Amino acid sequence: MAQLARKAKEAARVVSDLSAKIRNEVLLTASRSLQGNTALLLSENAKDCGKARNSGISGALLDRLTLTEKRIQDMADSLVTVASLPDPLGESEGWIRPNGLEIRKTRVPLGVIAIIYEARPNVTVEASSLAFKAGNAVLLRGSSSARNSNRALVAILQEALKEHGMPPSAIQLVEDADRKGIADLLKLRDFIDVVIPRGGADLIRTVVRESSIPVIETGVGNCHIYADQEASIEKAIPIILNAKTQRPGVCNAAETLLIHEKIAEPLLRRLGPELEKRAVEIRGCDKTRKILPCKAATEEDWATEFLDLILAVRVVPSLEEAVRHIQEYGTGHSEAIITESVTRARQFQKEVDAAAVYVNASTRFTDGGEFGYGGEVGISTQKLHARGPVGLRELTTWKYVITGDGHVRE
Repeated sequence: MAQLARKAKEAARVVSDLSAKIRNEVLLTASRSLQGNTALLLSENAKDCGKARNSGISGALLDRLTLTEKRIQDMADSLVTVASLPDPLGESEGWIRPNGLEIRKTRVPLGVIAIIYEARPNVTVEASSLAFKAGNAVLLRGSSSARNSNRALVAILQEALKEHGMPPSAIQLVEDADRKGIADLLKLRDFIDVVIPRGGADLIRTVVRESSIPVIETGVGNCHIYADQEASIEKAIPIILNAKTQRPGVCNAAETLLIHEKIAEPLLRRLGPELEKRAVEIRGCDKTRKILPCKAATEEDWATEFLDLILAVRVVPSLEEAVRHIQEYGTGHSEAIITESVTRARQFQKEVDAAAVYVNASTRFTDGGEFGYGGEVGISTQKLHARGPVGLRELTTWKYVITGDGHVRE
């Protein structure tokens, strides 16, 4: 493990000195190679998916693991998008002090980034491309469930590096599947500058607790939609269905629906059959169950990121109670209000503390690609350094460059 990290640190010095032109050319080469190796990637991914099915993995998690021709094309397209983005390195601002000392603040890479993630092979490409474009080296520790897919993807990325004379150790896959391997990785502070965990609550908690390296904490997504008393039911239904069912196994999917009591009955009467068509299990409060037959929600349900076709539903008496519920159970990821009232929308956006707060839109938009970043390493729910989609600028830091002319401090 230490040997991989040492090689990454050496590669980071090389990558940080590359011109934007060369970094972009590597990404474009990798994009073409992904498309040219579609059959290989599908074959390797099929091995992972077959093993996952035999282990009894849930449908939502299997969806996260699965590659399709479209998803491979999407990964290839994301590399092109990242290559087209402005280079963050070298951005600067400066000023001259009254004593003539020139101070310039310049954007530079973080260095070596370790990314620990679960069964989503597309993260291998997204994370690598953003880290590399921002001038960093990256260590990828994916889950054993995606081992074959990740090996194939990293091999393609490393070939693109070698084609342009770059050290393949700038993008490395950590294949140690033992939990002790993660613990060892998290102690390599001399070589690794930042760790980013991306996955379920247990993984994130473990990394935050055990790491001696600074962590950018990507978040669990217990996301809410609040249908206000002044909501348009015509808008509300497609927003709720999209947020819950488009991809239920991802962190920006809605897990709880809060409904103002004044519109609860008409909304649920129309929404219930639509959720049933999509095999969504509703777990409702007492007021919800008087309108729709469903399972009773428990205290645990309000706090759970289901990552599945399950929706907790609660009828509330006011916007203030909806905000209070979100403050108690939310994870600071993505929250939404559906309302035609500008005043109430602004109140919700001001009072709800989350990385992304929506008005009349699905929480599914909390995504680096949707925000124009070309992808993301994860969605950060912490408040220091990075919050929301972690893109290029969040993978850099500042260096102060000071120029004097014999200056000494008195």
